[in-house]
This record gives sequence, structure tokens and C-alpha cells, in this order.
Amino acid sequence: MREDTTRGTDPGAADGVAPKKVRADVRRNTDALLTAAAEVFLTSGVDAPVRQITARAGVGAGTLYRHFPQRSDLIAAVFRHEVDACADAAPTLAAEYGPAEALTRWLQRLALFFATKRGLSAALHSGDSTYDSLPAYFEQRFMPALTGLIDAAAEAGEIRPDVTPDDLLVATRNLAVPECEDDTGHTRRMIALLVDGLRYQAR
Repeated sequence: MREDTTRGTDPGAADGVAPKKVRADVRRNTDALLTAAAEVFLTSGVDAPVRQITARAGVGAGTLYRHFPQRSDLIAAVFRHEVDACADAAPTLAAEYGPAEALTRWLQRLALFFATKRGLSAALHSGDSTYDSLPAYFEQRFMPALTGLIDAAAEAGEIRPDVTPDDLLVATRNLAVPECEDDTGHTRRMIALLVDGLRYQAR
């Protein structure tokens, strides 16, 4: 799978070529496409017409195909872009809130990620080799983010010390309810209860 252009480097860097910065306008267009595609996929599915995505992004079809020649390239890039946004929120939350509150808020963000990405599951399990590296990418980005939040909360004595990232990933995925079905904030309440349960036998 080709390198995600949203990370700010030339795809050639993966082959040992020195990375070069992506032009600001190119990055803006790429970010706009990925944001628009994520929104369109959520409401219309991954097979939505290209014109819906380009119209929402405010770019032409040529720009989309230049960055993402195949639909699978776009789907994979959207997934990675959303994974990055979620993972990158962890240190921001840790800086703004106490350890247990930061963990709670990040798990709620993670639950939203799971809920909104269920529409991609069929595509991601289609056997297309473009998606082969995505599970490893998911783990590479989410596990350190979650581990850091758990460790901080445990060291502060706010949650029990035997909690594992795998436990919370599975629990959060199981609690996630599609946003369109979560009018009462069920998922947020369940995540809050989950973290409250982690306080049992904390130091």
C-alpha cells in the first residue's frame, strides 16, 4: 500500500529516498478529500459516487484520482487518517485533564471511531491487498496512545494497575453503538461506567 500523503512526506521516502515536504496547497487538498470522504462514507457508504466526495471537498475529480488512483487507495487513506486523528488526541487530552478523565475522554473518542468505521469493515475484509497493512497500522498507532493513558492513570492511583490495553480496546469496541442509534448518549455513559469500574482496587 502506498504511503499516506497526509503524513507530510514524499511516498518515495519509504524506499530510502530522502523525504521532501508536501506543498501546503497539496496537503490542504488531500486533507479536504480525506475529511470529505470520511463524511460521505459514513452517510452513503464506501461505494458513494466520486462526485459526492469531490463536491464536499471543493476539488475536482482529477485531484482525487491524482492522489488516490483506486477507490481502495482512498478507503485505506481515510482509515489511516482517522486512526491518526484519534491517536493524536491522546497527548492533547493528557495535557488538558487528569489521568482518569483523559482516559475516559479518549476511550469515548475511540468508541466513536469504532462506531463510524463499521461501514468500512466490508471493504477492509474484501481481500484487497491495499488493506493488508491496516491492522498493523491500527495497533502501531493506538496501542502506544492507550498504554500511555493507562499507565498515567495507574501511576496516579486513579485506576487499578492490572488493566491492559487489549482489555480496553475490546471492551470499547463492544460498547460502541453507531452514532445514528445513540441519541441518548448510551456509549458515553457506558464508557464512563467502564472507567469507574477500573477505579476498584486502585491504590
